[in-house]
Amino acid sequence: MNTETICALATAPGGALGVIRISGPKAFDAVSAICSVKCRECQANTVHFGRIIHAEEIIDEVMVSVFRAPHSYTGEDSVEISCHGSHYILNKVLELLIHNGCRMAMPGEYTQRAFLNGKMDLSQAEAVADLIASTNHATHQMAISQLRGHFSSELSDLREQLLKLTSLLELELDFSDHEDLEFADRSTLLALSHAIEKKISSLAHSFETGNALKQGIPVAIVGKTNVGKSTLLNRFLHEEKAIVSSIHGTTRDVIEDNIQIHGVTFRFIDTAGLRSTDNEIEQIGIERAYQKMHEAAIILWVADTLPNEQEIKDFKQSVESKTLILVKNKIDLEEPSSSTDMEYLPDGTPYLQVSAKYNINIDRLEETIYQAANIPAITQNDVIITSARHYEALLQAHESIQRVIDGMNNQLTGDLLAEDLRLCIEQLSDITGGTITTEETLQNIFRNFCVGK
Repeated sequence: MNTETICALATAPGGALGVIRISGPKAFDAVSAICSVKCRECQANTVHFGRIIHAEEIIDEVMVSVFRAPHSYTGEDSVEISCHGSHYILNKVLELLIHNGCRMAMPGEYTQRAFLNGKMDLSQAEAVADLIASTNHATHQMAISQLRGHFSSELSDLREQLLKLTSLLELELDFSDHEDLEFADRSTLLALSHAIEKKISSLAHSFETGNALKQGIPVAIVGKTNVGKSTLLNRFLHEEKAIVSSIHGTTRDVIEDNIQIHGVTFRFIDTAGLRSTDNEIEQIGIERAYQKMHEAAIILWVADTLPNEQEIKDFKQSVESKTLILVKNKIDLEEPSSSTDMEYLPDGTPYLQVSAKYNINIDRLEETIYQAANIPAITQNDVIITSARHYEALLQAHESIQRVIDGMNNQLTGDLLAEDLRLCIEQLSDITGGTITTEETLQNIFRNFCVGK
């Protein structure tokens, strides 16, 4: 890969400017062949004015940024050409670069080269894609934290502790003919193993929060027909997404969309009204409503009158341990003195009165939903796992260190303990690419990157 020079448009088409990125051993020569800027004569990390020229015709006036290996994003000689955003200009420059020894870059190839050239580890490379895809403050903070190496640092600390354990045990194996010789105090090793297990477990458990923030926290809007569920969804989205009608059973399928509350994405799901019906299509919609209730983290139970004690009991049994918010809608039809604060039913069930139609108390409901999600304050120093690949590796590492703990408790020999410790180290190292990483794994990671990054 590193013997070829690649080029690609690094910015979205259609803007006033476009940036073309070139990287590889012939980057300077390829650019100098089409541009008045002679890159090999330029100092590193400098920007120069120049003209793209073809057949004595000026294609564009550009700015050329020069980066010398290893001090570039990829670790290779690299050039970035800032052109005007014309499709003709950008395509012509790429055509000229290809004619002078470059090839078009594959998705994620620049970041893949950065990883292969030691500019970042694999978890940091994956954070680049997460940073580009971040849609809210929370996902941005998590991606920045991982890109800055906080997750890698945590793994490095764990690896050092595991290596310490392994070296002590393997030292004993070198003197195995002395049966009573013990370099590693078992009580100390057991305490350290418990500390490592606790840290790995904590990292793995953060995946639930990280995945929810990345995918959007699912909130199901459920209730009987004609209580205002679709009106409430439209109010959240500030658009007429769902059809609103006085006819019972209008919503027969699931309607989903995202909104942000305090920088966190919530995925709202409008469902079919819950009732007994002979309509086959509506029955399918109701079945899907129950399925979405099962998948949701938060359930908004919308009603236009407060349910009785038996209804509440039956509904709570159907939603099990889900976070439930009872929403009494249509207070615009009642006396103006109706409360807009959180209230409680005799059994302690909290409920909030709103008018989805007239936007009464909706901001209070949004705040209640945010509080119910119980999202911790996330900073750029926090380590939150968002990758299923990282989560799987952490689970495997947790199993390995747990076997070490069980082995010590059962007084297993040092050679068996050392084997599980080595396995734990390999599983953690696989996250950062510290062990030999297969080509298939790399392709799976980088195939979803955008071209130019």
